[in-house]
Amino acid sequence: MARPAVRRRRASGRATACAAGLLVALVTAPGVAQAPVAAPAPSTGEPWRIIRPPQASLVLARDGSLIGEIGREWRVSVPLASLPAYVPQAFVAVEDQRFYQHDGVDLVGIAGAIKDNLLGASRGASTITQQLVGNMHPDVVDRTDRTIARKLREQAAAREMERRYTKAQILEAYLNQIAFGRGYYGIETAARHYFGKPAARLTLAEAASLAALPKGPALFDPVRHPERNRERRDAVLRLMRTQGYISAAQERAARAQPLRTAPDLGMPAAAPYLVDVVRVRLERAGIRVTEGGYRITTTIDPALQRAAAAALADGLTGIEARGDYRHPRYADRARGSTDYLQGAVVAMEPATGDVRALIGGRNHQESPFNRAVNAVRQPGSSFKPFIYARALLDSLPPTTIIPDTALAVRFDLTVYRPRNSDGAFLGPITMREALAQSRNTVAVRLWERLGADSVIAVARRAGISSPIAPFPSSALGASAVRPIDLVSAYTTFANLGTPVEPRFVLRVEDPSGRAIFSEATQSLVPAMDSAVAYVTRDLMRGVVESGTATAVRRMIPASIPVAGKTGTTDDNSDVWFVGMTPQLVAGVWIGFDRPRPISPGAAGGTLAAPIFGQMLARWGGLAPAVWTPPAGVVTVELDRATGDLADMSTPPNRRYVELFIAGTEPAALRVDARRLLRAAPWVGY
Repeated sequence: MARPAVRRRRASGRATACAAGLLVALVTAPGVAQAPVAAPAPSTGEPWRIIRPPQASLVLARDGSLIGEIGREWRVSVPLASLPAYVPQAFVAVEDQRFYQHDGVDLVGIAGAIKDNLLGASRGASTITQQLVGNMHPDVVDRTDRTIARKLREQAAAREMERRYTKAQILEAYLNQIAFGRGYYGIETAARHYFGKPAARLTLAEAASLAALPKGPALFDPVRHPERNRERRDAVLRLMRTQGYISAAQERAARAQPLRTAPDLGMPAAAPYLVDVVRVRLERAGIRVTEGGYRITTTIDPALQRAAAAALADGLTGIEARGDYRHPRYADRARGSTDYLQGAVVAMEPATGDVRALIGGRNHQESPFNRAVNAVRQPGSSFKPFIYARALLDSLPPTTIIPDTALAVRFDLTVYRPRNSDGAFLGPITMREALAQSRNTVAVRLWERLGADSVIAVARRAGISSPIAPFPSSALGASAVRPIDLVSAYTTFANLGTPVEPRFVLRVEDPSGRAIFSEATQSLVPAMDSAVAYVTRDLMRGVVESGTATAVRRMIPASIPVAGKTGTTDDNSDVWFVGMTPQLVAGVWIGFDRPRPISPGAAGGTLAAPIFGQMLARWGGLAPAVWTPPAGVVTVELDRATGDLADMSTPPNRRYVELFIAGTEPAALRVDARRLLRAAPWVGY
């Protein structure tokens, strides 16, 4: 029995010597990059060893669906046994048809490659094992190095790997290691992003489509180049049939299947800007999510995130299509340029602070700067509700008459003259009408009357931490804020006086599945009395019902109460709408990264408010509801023409309901408790 073994070893030795000679011919053959021959360098590691490659941490929506990944490489390794047999077979058929026969180096393949190169058709002869060695240990075996020394090191490592591991172990490591384009690594990540399903549920046709990618991920990308991918898919299926992995009937059935990739790269709602926020917050908490393996459940609502993304995209495209728009358009942008119109959206659940949708810009890949969280922009008139809340705290009822007339305010040796966006003045006007129509002179008069410090204090208690200058122009939003801070400050009105901080993370599980972190709801100290918050919110209902944001009302059913405030800076460079329903508080900002006028007459009511309305209309999560007044709110029916109490003679079209903080209602309705006590018959009993 020893002699045949000796003969086999001698034959193997001769084959190895022959392979070395063939290798020299392959490297120096026409069509192959030539390099100087060098002696094999001593290995500084163990390139034959199978190691666990970097993993991704999965970022999930509140319903458990995938919305993003964190990690140096987006990869989730899966066992070979979990895959249908045809998945690995597809890769073997196209990448290494003699995988189960060779010892890590395919001498037959090398000979064929030499022949093809001599005939002018360049191709390689690396086995799956050699590819794995180079991809898994690039620091030891650099596959971009075309020298014989590198090739010999790679072959030696491949043979050593084959001696130490089974074919199944090598194939499993290969399928979990290789790149599939777009930053996707491993069969599981590729299956989820290209086809929206785990690799265990891939069809034969889908498996063949993925097997087409290692040769050229960008070239055969099934999303960008579906026809090219389908042609190579069919070639893979043909190879599988000729090599006996599938029958002719299976090949025909798989070829007949259309190539259907998953929408939005397999994520029901992509949220890359939210993923960035989560990564930073968790790293600050000491959780090393970039090392991979974590499962992070966020507060995002996929349906609302999709609705926000679609509404913002459509809204910005619509602005760019206007005849008076004179800036670079997103569709015509120069490569590498981000000098186009941007936007941001934040939507929060007021009771908990849960961020249900967040968009920080138009294209995260081109511009990862998160405008929703990190941009500091002037809020314009969307700051005014804090002034009106301070006025209500100061016992000014909504019926207070304030002149909307020309105004000159002296401050620091300068004179500030606010003007209205329409260039007109309406004369004496109620506070309610002034907020609904966003009259700037009224806001500045209130700022001066109430005192800058007292207004700033209200905004501070609501959660705005950015500096607010005590200048008259701050009444019109000249002091910049972050969009997410402004939206969270508006939860003060939604929660009847108590603001909440944004919450992003519900739960984090470590690689072993153990829950290790969660964010709690963080309510701040009440910023104002519940009655004041309710009446201020009702003043903002007027903005939507009859004021500058009626576009919102047209898009949302009348059974859904909506309140909010538009905002536009003096030079039309920033436009806003921040609004609320019983379920949500949300804000929309539009502008350029380098501030400049968007277009003549640009305003929050015509540009930002419709995006808010479209988002909620598309969402489908709204339900009929009512806002119930808290204690301390007095409801009064008034005559719109006179401002007096309505009586039997007041016609219906002049009647309206006004709200008052108790003690500020019309004098005729106030109760003098001492006079009642004196007149009561039981006094003195």
